[in-house]
Amino acid sequence: MARILVIDDEPGIRSTVRDILEDEGHAVFLAEDGVVGLELLDAERPDLAILDVWLPRMGGLEALGEMKRRRSELEVVVVSGHGTIDMAVRALKLGAFDFIEKPLSMDRILTAVRNALEIGELRRENRNLKRAAASSVGTEPIIGGSTSMTEVRALVEQAAASDARILITGENGTGKELVARSIHLGGKRSGQPFVEVNCAAIPDGLLESELFGHERGAFTDAVSRRIGRFESADGGTLFLDEVADLSLAAQAKVLRVLQEMRFERLGSEKTISVDVRVIAATNKDIHTEISAGRFREDLYFRLAVIPIRVPPLRERGGDIGELCRYFLARAAAAGAPAREISPEGYELLASRPWPGNVRELANFVERLAVLSDERVVSAATVGKILDDGMPRRAEPLIGERYASLALAEAKELFERDYLVQKLRDYGYNMAEVADASGISPSGLHAKVKKHDIEQKR
Repeated sequence: MARILVIDDEPGIRSTVRDILEDEGHAVFLAEDGVVGLELLDAERPDLAILDVWLPRMGGLEALGEMKRRRSELEVVVVSGHGTIDMAVRALKLGAFDFIEKPLSMDRILTAVRNALEIGELRRENRNLKRAAASSVGTEPIIGGSTSMTEVRALVEQAAASDARILITGENGTGKELVARSIHLGGKRSGQPFVEVNCAAIPDGLLESELFGHERGAFTDAVSRRIGRFESADGGTLFLDEVADLSLAAQAKVLRVLQEMRFERLGSEKTISVDVRVIAATNKDIHTEISAGRFREDLYFRLAVIPIRVPPLRERGGDIGELCRYFLARAAAAGAPAREISPEGYELLASRPWPGNVRELANFVERLAVLSDERVVSAATVGKILDDGMPRRAEPLIGERYASLALAEAKELFERDYLVQKLRDYGYNMAEVADASGISPSGLHAKVKKHDIEQKR
Protein backbone atom coordinates (compact mmCIF):
# COMPACT_ATOMS: atom_id res chain seq x y z
CA MET A 1 0.00 0.00 0.00
CA ALA A 2 1.27 3.48 -0.91
CA ARG A 3 0.33 6.98 0.25
CA ILE A 4 -0.81 9.03 -2.75
CA LEU A 5 -1.60 12.75 -2.93
CA VAL A 6 -4.11 13.84 -5.61
CA ILE A 7 -4.15 17.58 -6.45
CA ASP A 8 -6.91 18.64 -8.86
CA ASP A 9 -9.40 21.51 -8.82
CA GLU A 10 -12.25 19.38 -10.26
CA PRO A 11 -14.14 17.57 -7.43
CA GLY A 12 -15.38 14.85 -9.78
CA ILE A 13 -11.89 13.93 -10.93
CA ARG A 14 -10.56 13.95 -7.37
CA SER A 15 -13.24 11.58 -6.11
CA THR A 16 -12.99 9.28 -9.14
CA VAL A 17 -9.21 8.96 -8.89
CA ARG A 18 -9.50 8.43 -5.13
CA ASP A 19 -12.02 5.57 -5.57
CA ILE A 20 -9.84 3.84 -8.17
CA LEU A 21 -6.69 4.11 -6.06
CA GLU A 22 -8.40 3.06 -2.84
CA ASP A 23 -9.70 -0.04 -4.65
CA GLU A 24 -6.03 -0.84 -5.29
CA GLY A 25 -5.37 -0.61 -1.53
CA HIS A 26 -3.68 2.81 -1.46
CA ALA A 27 -4.23 5.60 1.08
CA VAL A 28 -5.32 8.74 -0.79
CA PHE A 29 -5.19 12.42 0.24
CA LEU A 30 -7.06 15.07 -1.75
CA ALA A 31 -6.23 18.74 -2.38
CA GLU A 32 -8.12 21.26 -4.50
CA ASP A 33 -5.11 23.49 -5.27
CA GLY A 34 -1.32 23.67 -5.00
CA VAL A 35 -1.28 25.52 -1.68
CA VAL A 36 -3.32 22.83 0.09
CA GLY A 37 -1.31 20.21 -1.77
CA LEU A 38 1.96 21.50 -0.34
CA GLU A 39 0.50 21.50 3.17
CA LEU A 40 -0.55 17.85 2.75
CA LEU A 41 2.87 17.05 1.28
CA ASP A 42 4.52 18.12 4.55
CA ALA A 43 1.85 16.68 6.83
CA GLU A 44 1.20 13.27 5.22
CA ARG A 45 4.59 12.50 3.57
CA PRO A 46 3.08 10.77 0.49
CA ASP A 47 5.02 8.32 -1.69
CA LEU A 48 3.54 9.68 -4.92
CA ALA A 49 1.59 12.72 -6.14
CA ILE A 50 -0.84 13.12 -9.05
CA LEU A 51 -0.84 16.81 -10.00
CA ASP A 52 -3.06 18.82 -12.36
CA VAL A 53 -1.37 21.66 -14.28
CA TRP A 54 -4.23 24.16 -14.20
CA LEU A 55 -4.89 25.05 -10.57
CA PRO A 56 -6.15 28.12 -8.67
CA ARG A 57 -3.87 30.12 -6.32
CA MET A 58 -0.71 28.27 -7.42
CA GLY A 59 -0.13 26.80 -10.87
CA GLY A 60 0.67 23.13 -11.22
CA LEU A 61 4.18 23.65 -12.60
CA GLU A 62 5.00 26.10 -9.81
CA ALA A 63 3.66 23.57 -7.29
CA LEU A 64 5.73 20.83 -8.96
CA GLY A 65 8.93 22.85 -8.59
CA GLU A 66 8.22 23.50 -4.91
CA MET A 67 7.31 19.84 -4.28
CA LYS A 68 10.59 18.64 -5.77
CA ARG A 69 12.49 21.26 -3.79
CA ARG A 70 10.97 19.99 -0.52
CA ARG A 71 11.01 16.29 -1.40
CA SER A 72 13.39 15.63 -4.28
CA GLU A 73 12.75 11.88 -4.05
CA LEU A 74 8.96 12.26 -4.52
CA GLU A 75 7.57 10.82 -7.78
CA VAL A 76 4.99 13.13 -9.42
CA VAL A 77 2.61 12.24 -12.26
CA VAL A 78 1.40 15.44 -14.01
CA VAL A 79 -2.00 15.58 -15.77
CA SER A 80 -3.51 18.32 -17.98
CA GLY A 81 -6.62 18.92 -20.08
CA HIS A 82 -4.81 21.43 -22.31
CA GLY A 83 -1.44 19.82 -22.62
CA THR A 84 1.17 20.87 -25.14
CA ILE A 85 4.54 19.41 -26.01
CA ASP A 86 6.20 22.47 -24.47
CA MET A 87 4.28 22.01 -21.23
CA ALA A 88 5.12 18.31 -21.08
CA VAL A 89 8.82 19.05 -21.61
CA ARG A 90 8.76 21.72 -18.88
CA ALA A 91 7.08 19.31 -16.44
CA LEU A 92 9.61 16.56 -17.15
CA LYS A 93 12.53 18.98 -16.77
CA LEU A 94 11.13 19.99 -13.38
CA GLY A 95 11.29 16.34 -12.32
CA ALA A 96 7.86 14.89 -13.20
CA PHE A 97 7.81 11.12 -13.60
CA ASP A 98 5.14 11.12 -16.33
CA PHE A 99 2.77 13.47 -18.16
CA ILE A 100 -0.82 12.36 -18.91
CA GLU A 101 -3.44 14.25 -20.91
CA LYS A 102 -7.13 14.53 -19.97
CA PRO A 103 -9.68 13.05 -20.30
CA LEU A 104 -8.07 10.56 -18.00
CA SER A 105 -7.94 6.88 -18.76
CA MET A 106 -8.07 4.95 -15.51
CA ASP A 107 -5.90 2.20 -17.01
CA ARG A 108 -3.35 4.83 -17.98
CA ILE A 109 -3.46 6.34 -14.47
CA LEU A 110 -3.01 2.93 -12.79
CA THR A 111 -0.13 2.02 -15.10
CA ALA A 112 1.63 5.32 -14.38
CA VAL A 113 1.06 4.90 -10.62
CA ARG A 114 2.43 1.33 -10.59
CA ASN A 115 5.48 2.29 -12.65
CA ALA A 116 6.18 5.38 -10.52
CA LEU A 117 5.92 3.41 -7.28
CA GLU A 118 8.21 0.66 -8.56
CA ILE A 119 10.82 3.15 -9.79
CA GLY A 120 10.51 5.12 -6.56
CA GLU A 121 11.17 2.00 -4.51
CA LEU A 122 14.24 1.14 -6.61
CA ARG A 123 15.56 4.66 -6.20
CA ARG A 124 15.02 4.55 -2.42
CA GLU A 125 16.88 1.25 -2.17
CA ASN A 126 19.73 2.69 -4.23
CA ARG A 127 19.92 5.80 -2.02
CA ASN A 128 19.90 3.68 1.12
CA LEU A 129 22.72 1.51 -0.18
CA LYS A 130 24.78 4.58 -1.10
CA ARG A 131 24.05 6.17 2.28
CA ALA A 132 25.09 3.04 4.14
CA ALA A 133 28.26 2.73 2.06
CA ALA A 134 29.14 6.39 2.60
CA SER A 135 28.47 6.09 6.34
CA SER A 136 30.63 3.00 6.62
CA VAL A 137 33.51 4.69 4.85
CA GLY A 138 33.16 7.88 6.91
CA THR A 139 33.04 6.20 10.32
CA GLU A 140 36.25 5.37 12.12
CA PRO A 141 36.72 1.92 13.68
CA ILE A 142 36.66 1.35 17.43
CA ILE A 143 40.37 0.84 18.08
CA GLY A 144 42.04 -0.89 20.99
CA GLY A 145 42.86 -4.39 22.17
CA SER A 146 42.66 -3.62 25.89
CA THR A 147 40.21 -5.59 28.01
CA SER A 148 37.95 -2.58 28.51
CA MET A 149 37.72 -1.80 24.78
CA THR A 150 37.18 -5.46 23.91
CA GLU A 151 34.21 -5.37 26.27
CA VAL A 152 32.91 -2.16 24.64
CA ARG A 153 33.10 -3.73 21.16
CA ALA A 154 31.23 -6.80 22.40
CA LEU A 155 28.49 -4.60 23.86
CA VAL A 156 28.28 -2.62 20.61
CA GLU A 157 27.80 -5.83 18.64
CA GLN A 158 25.10 -7.09 21.00
CA ALA A 159 23.33 -3.72 21.11
CA ALA A 160 23.34 -3.36 17.32
CA ALA A 161 21.35 -6.58 16.97
CA SER A 162 18.43 -5.13 18.94
CA ASP A 163 16.35 -1.95 19.04
CA ALA A 164 16.90 -1.45 22.78
CA ARG A 165 17.66 2.07 23.96
CA ILE A 166 21.25 2.75 24.96
CA LEU A 167 22.92 5.22 27.31
CA ILE A 168 26.62 5.80 26.60
CA THR A 169 28.67 7.40 29.37
CA GLY A 170 32.25 8.60 29.39
CA GLU A 171 34.46 11.66 29.57
CA ASN A 172 34.80 14.20 26.77
CA GLY A 173 36.89 12.89 23.91
CA THR A 174 36.52 9.17 24.68
CA GLY A 175 34.50 8.40 21.52
CA LYS A 176 30.87 8.23 22.62
CA GLU A 177 29.56 9.42 19.24
CA LEU A 178 31.75 6.83 17.49
CA VAL A 179 30.17 4.10 19.63
CA ALA A 180 26.67 5.40 18.81
CA ARG A 181 27.36 5.46 15.05
CA SER A 182 28.88 1.98 15.18
CA ILE A 183 25.72 0.64 16.83
CA HIS A 184 23.56 2.32 14.18
CA LEU A 185 25.65 1.04 11.27
CA GLY A 186 25.77 -2.48 12.69
CA GLY A 187 21.98 -2.79 13.02
CA LYS A 188 18.97 -3.20 10.76
CA ARG A 189 18.50 0.59 10.58
CA SER A 190 21.90 1.19 9.00
CA GLY A 191 20.41 2.40 5.71
CA GLN A 192 18.17 4.90 7.48
CA PRO A 193 19.00 8.34 8.94
CA PHE A 194 21.34 8.86 11.88
CA VAL A 195 20.24 12.18 13.38
CA GLU A 196 22.36 13.81 16.09
CA VAL A 197 21.21 16.41 18.62
CA ASN A 198 23.68 18.16 20.93
CA CYS A 199 21.35 18.84 23.86
CA ALA A 200 23.88 21.16 25.53
CA ALA A 201 24.11 23.45 22.49
CA ILE A 202 20.37 24.21 22.11
CA PRO A 203 18.78 26.90 24.31
CA ASP A 204 15.98 25.46 26.43
CA GLY A 205 13.40 27.72 24.81
CA LEU A 206 14.17 26.31 21.35
CA LEU A 207 14.60 22.67 22.31
CA GLU A 208 10.96 21.64 21.85
CA SER A 209 10.89 23.13 18.34
CA GLU A 210 14.24 21.46 17.54
CA LEU A 211 13.11 18.02 18.70
CA PHE A 212 9.44 18.01 17.67
CA GLY A 213 9.17 20.71 14.99
CA HIS A 214 6.66 23.52 14.65
CA GLU A 215 3.97 24.84 12.36
CA ARG A 216 4.08 28.19 10.64
CA GLY A 217 2.98 30.89 13.06
CA ALA A 218 3.45 28.72 16.16
CA PHE A 219 5.56 31.56 17.63
CA THR A 220 6.92 34.92 16.53
CA ASP A 221 9.85 33.67 14.42
CA ALA A 222 8.06 30.60 13.02
CA VAL A 223 7.80 31.86 9.43
CA SER A 224 7.50 28.36 7.97
CA ARG A 225 6.91 24.77 9.05
CA ARG A 226 9.88 22.96 10.58
CA ILE A 227 10.33 19.20 10.76
CA GLY A 228 11.82 18.22 14.14
CA ARG A 229 14.68 15.82 14.80
CA PHE A 230 12.41 12.99 15.99
CA GLU A 231 10.48 13.14 12.73
CA SER A 232 13.67 13.44 10.64
CA ALA A 233 14.99 10.28 12.30
CA ASP A 234 11.83 8.24 11.55
CA GLY A 235 12.92 4.72 10.65
CA GLY A 236 16.46 5.38 11.82
CA THR A 237 18.37 6.43 14.94
CA LEU A 238 18.21 9.60 17.04
CA PHE A 239 21.39 10.32 19.01
CA LEU A 240 20.78 12.58 22.03
CA ASP A 241 24.30 13.74 22.88
CA GLU A 242 24.93 15.39 26.28
CA VAL A 243 21.44 14.33 27.37
CA ALA A 244 22.15 15.18 31.03
CA ASP A 245 22.31 18.86 30.05
CA LEU A 246 18.57 18.89 29.30
CA SER A 247 16.47 20.93 31.73
CA LEU A 248 13.99 19.04 33.89
CA ALA A 249 11.12 20.48 31.81
CA ALA A 250 12.72 19.24 28.59
CA GLN A 251 13.41 15.84 30.20
CA ALA A 252 9.68 15.46 30.95
CA LYS A 253 8.80 16.12 27.30
CA VAL A 254 11.41 13.67 26.01
CA LEU A 255 10.19 11.04 28.49
CA ARG A 256 6.62 11.34 27.20
CA VAL A 257 7.75 10.82 23.59
CA LEU A 258 9.91 7.83 24.55
CA GLN A 259 6.92 6.24 26.26
CA GLU A 260 4.48 6.74 23.38
CA MET A 261 6.62 7.48 20.30
CA ARG A 262 4.03 10.12 19.47
CA PHE A 263 4.13 13.91 19.65
CA GLU A 264 2.63 17.09 18.20
CA ARG A 265 4.51 19.81 16.44
CA LEU A 266 4.35 23.18 18.19
CA GLY A 267 1.22 24.97 16.98
CA SER A 268 -0.50 21.76 15.82
CA GLU A 269 -3.01 19.42 17.39
CA LYS A 270 -2.23 16.59 14.98
CA THR A 271 -0.39 13.67 16.59
CA ILE A 272 2.60 12.28 14.68
CA SER A 273 3.80 8.72 15.27
CA VAL A 274 7.40 7.75 14.59
CA ASP A 275 9.57 4.64 14.67
CA VAL A 276 12.89 5.80 16.08
CA ARG A 277 15.70 4.07 17.92
CA VAL A 278 17.10 6.38 20.62
CA ILE A 279 20.74 6.36 21.74
CA ALA A 280 21.80 8.89 24.38
CA ALA A 281 25.17 9.93 25.76
CA THR A 282 26.55 12.07 28.57
CA ASN A 283 29.93 13.03 30.00
CA LYS A 284 28.44 13.53 33.48
CA ASP A 285 28.13 11.04 36.33
CA ILE A 286 24.47 10.24 35.76
CA HIS A 287 23.91 8.76 39.21
CA THR A 288 25.26 11.93 40.82
CA GLU A 289 22.92 13.97 38.62
CA ILE A 290 19.97 11.82 39.71
CA SER A 291 20.89 12.10 43.40
CA ALA A 292 21.18 15.89 43.06
CA GLY A 293 17.74 16.08 41.46
CA ARG A 294 19.10 17.34 38.14
CA PHE A 295 18.16 14.25 36.11
CA ARG A 296 14.93 12.27 36.23
CA GLU A 297 15.36 8.69 37.40
CA ASP A 298 12.43 7.50 35.25
CA LEU A 299 14.08 8.98 32.16
CA TYR A 300 17.34 7.24 33.08
CA PHE A 301 15.58 3.86 33.20
CA ARG A 302 13.94 4.59 29.83
CA LEU A 303 17.26 5.42 28.23
CA ALA A 304 19.65 2.98 29.91
CA VAL A 305 18.17 -0.34 28.80
CA ILE A 306 21.72 -1.12 27.71
CA PRO A 307 24.33 1.06 29.49
CA ILE A 308 27.76 1.35 27.85
CA ARG A 309 30.68 3.07 29.58
CA VAL A 310 33.52 4.19 27.32
CA PRO A 311 36.72 4.21 29.42
CA PRO A 312 39.09 7.21 29.50
CA LEU A 313 42.44 6.85 27.76
CA ARG A 314 44.34 6.74 31.07
CA GLU A 315 42.60 3.42 31.80
CA ARG A 316 43.65 1.92 28.46
CA GLY A 317 47.25 3.07 28.10
CA GLY A 318 48.10 -0.13 26.23
CA ASP A 319 45.93 1.10 23.32
CA ILE A 320 47.98 4.27 22.76
CA GLY A 321 50.38 2.63 20.31
CA GLU A 322 47.60 1.22 18.16
CA LEU A 323 45.72 4.53 18.23
CA CYS A 324 48.83 6.50 17.25
CA ARG A 325 49.56 4.19 14.32
CA TYR A 326 46.00 4.62 13.11
CA PHE A 327 46.12 8.42 13.40
CA LEU A 328 49.56 8.56 11.69
CA ALA A 329 48.19 6.50 8.78
CA ARG A 330 45.16 8.77 8.57
CA ALA A 331 47.37 11.87 8.52
CA ALA A 332 49.55 10.35 5.78
CA ALA A 333 46.47 9.56 3.71
CA ALA A 334 45.48 13.22 4.03
CA GLY A 335 48.86 14.34 2.65
CA ALA A 336 51.11 14.61 5.73
CA PRO A 337 54.58 12.99 5.62
CA ALA A 338 54.73 9.32 6.68
CA ARG A 339 55.95 9.05 10.28
CA GLU A 340 56.62 6.40 12.91
CA ILE A 341 57.17 6.86 16.64
CA SER A 342 60.11 5.31 18.44
CA PRO A 343 59.54 2.81 21.30
CA GLU A 344 60.86 5.43 23.73
CA GLY A 345 58.39 7.92 22.28
CA TYR A 346 55.54 5.51 22.91
CA GLU A 347 56.71 5.04 26.51
CA LEU A 348 56.58 8.80 27.01
CA LEU A 349 53.08 9.01 25.49
CA ALA A 350 51.84 6.18 27.71
CA SER A 351 52.97 8.10 30.80
CA ARG A 352 50.79 11.13 30.00
CA PRO A 353 47.33 11.56 31.63
CA TRP A 354 45.57 12.70 28.39
CA PRO A 355 42.72 14.67 30.00
CA GLY A 356 41.27 15.25 26.53
CA ASN A 357 41.36 11.49 25.90
CA VAL A 358 41.39 10.09 22.34
CA ARG A 359 40.47 13.46 20.82
CA GLU A 360 43.51 15.06 22.45
CA LEU A 361 45.75 12.20 21.31
CA ALA A 362 44.46 12.49 17.73
CA ASN A 363 45.20 16.23 17.68
CA PHE A 364 48.70 15.61 19.03
CA VAL A 365 49.49 12.93 16.42
CA GLU A 366 48.31 15.19 13.60
CA ARG A 367 50.53 17.99 14.94
CA LEU A 368 53.47 15.60 15.24
CA ALA A 369 53.04 14.33 11.67
CA VAL A 370 53.20 17.89 10.33
CA LEU A 371 55.86 19.44 12.59
CA SER A 372 58.41 16.62 13.05
CA ASP A 373 61.38 16.36 10.67
CA GLU A 374 62.17 12.76 11.69
CA ARG A 375 61.01 9.67 9.84
CA VAL A 376 61.05 7.79 13.16
CA VAL A 377 60.15 10.37 15.77
CA SER A 378 62.36 10.29 18.87
CA ALA A 379 61.21 10.62 22.46
CA ALA A 380 62.90 14.05 22.66
CA THR A 381 60.88 15.32 19.70
CA VAL A 382 57.70 13.76 21.09
CA GLY A 383 58.30 15.56 24.40
CA LYS A 384 59.02 18.90 22.71
CA ILE A 385 55.87 18.77 20.54
CA LEU A 386 53.85 17.74 23.58
CA ASP A 387 55.16 20.66 25.63
CA ASP A 388 54.78 23.17 22.77
CA GLY A 389 51.16 22.10 22.38
CA MET A 390 50.22 22.60 26.03
CA PRO A 391 47.94 25.62 26.65
CA ARG A 392 49.71 28.58 28.17
CA ARG A 393 48.40 31.21 30.59
CA ALA A 394 48.12 34.74 29.27
CA GLU A 395 49.69 36.10 32.50
CA PRO A 396 50.99 34.57 35.76
CA LEU A 397 48.27 34.13 38.34
CA ILE A 398 50.43 35.79 40.98
CA GLY A 399 51.81 39.14 39.81
CA GLU A 400 51.18 42.81 39.56
CA ARG A 401 48.32 42.32 37.08
CA TYR A 402 46.26 40.52 39.76
CA ALA A 403 47.93 41.43 43.07
CA SER A 404 46.65 44.99 43.08
CA LEU A 405 43.02 43.86 42.63
CA ALA A 406 40.43 42.72 45.11
CA LEU A 407 39.93 38.96 45.17
CA ALA A 408 36.64 39.04 43.24
CA GLU A 409 38.07 41.36 40.59
CA ALA A 410 41.20 39.24 40.27
CA LYS A 411 39.10 36.12 39.72
CA GLU A 412 37.05 37.86 37.02
CA LEU A 413 40.17 39.13 35.22
CA PHE A 414 41.91 35.78 35.44
CA GLU A 415 38.85 33.99 34.04
CA ARG A 416 38.80 36.39 31.09
CA ASP A 417 42.55 36.01 30.45
CA TYR A 418 42.23 32.23 30.69
CA LEU A 419 39.40 32.11 28.13
CA VAL A 420 41.21 34.45 25.73
CA GLN A 421 44.32 32.25 25.84
CA LYS A 422 42.27 29.06 25.41
CA LEU A 423 40.55 30.53 22.36
CA ARG A 424 43.95 31.40 20.86
CA ASP A 425 45.39 27.96 21.67
CA TYR A 426 42.51 26.17 19.94
CA GLY A 427 42.15 28.48 16.97
CA TYR A 428 38.89 29.99 18.28
CA ASN A 429 37.13 26.62 17.92
CA MET A 430 34.45 26.93 20.61
CA ALA A 431 33.69 23.19 20.74
CA GLU A 432 37.36 22.29 21.37
CA VAL A 433 37.77 25.06 23.95
CA ALA A 434 34.69 23.78 25.80
CA ASP A 435 36.09 20.23 25.84
CA ALA A 436 39.56 21.33 26.95
CA SER A 437 38.23 23.63 29.67
CA GLY A 438 35.61 21.27 31.08
CA ILE A 439 32.90 23.86 30.42
CA SER A 440 29.63 23.04 28.66
CA PRO A 441 29.24 24.72 25.22
CA SER A 442 26.33 26.82 26.49
CA GLY A 443 28.33 27.81 29.58
CA LEU A 444 31.33 28.79 27.44
CA HIS A 445 29.18 30.97 25.18
CA ALA A 446 27.73 32.66 28.25
CA LYS A 447 31.19 33.39 29.71
CA VAL A 448 32.50 34.73 26.37
CA LYS A 449 29.49 37.05 26.16
CA LYS A 450 29.84 38.07 29.83
CA HIS A 451 33.49 39.10 29.35
CA ASP A 452 32.81 40.67 25.92
CA ILE A 453 35.52 38.54 24.28
CA GLU A 454 35.85 38.93 20.52
CA GLN A 455 35.52 35.56 18.76
CA LYS A 456 38.06 35.91 15.97
CA ARG A 457 38.45 33.14 13.41
